[in-house]
Amino acid sequence: MEFIKLGLKQQLFTKLVTMKFRIARHTTDLNRIIDFYGRILGLKVLGEFKDHHGYSGVFMSVPGETWHLEFTVSDTAPIHQPDDDDLLVFYASSLEEFAAMKTRFVKNHVKQVKPPNPYWEKNGITFEDPDGFRVVISVVRIPHMVG
Repeated sequence: MEFIKLGLKQQLFTKLVTMKFRIARHTTDLNRIIDFYGRILGLKVLGEFKDHHGYSGVFMSVPGETWHLEFTVSDTAPIHQPDDDDLLVFYASSLEEFAAMKTRFVKNHVKQVKPPNPYWEKNGITFEDPDGFRVVISVVRIPHMVG
């Protein structure tokens, strides 16, 4: 195991930091999810696929970022249950962007919910997406993560 032999050298750390990731989730209503994460939250559809082995879906993100969300539908209904502490947290880059995001959620009658974790109640606003999963918008930044 090279990882164990090398320890956390800068070269390995750099590889971990530049890693890309995708969060994939199955849904029952792809159009409502696209509307929520696109028009209301502000993500863009980066790509899509139709009837790939019985699945159709989209990839959504902020263009230029190293992550994306994948949402899929198929003839098989999802068997998952959102938990109140399962969160996708999006950080606005400014107070103005935060206010604009909040306004879009409120104008579109998206359900605001109280998070069980008091940290998110103090440092963000929590909403439910069409599948009942929670999304937090915040402007709080961890100092060592600010570029």
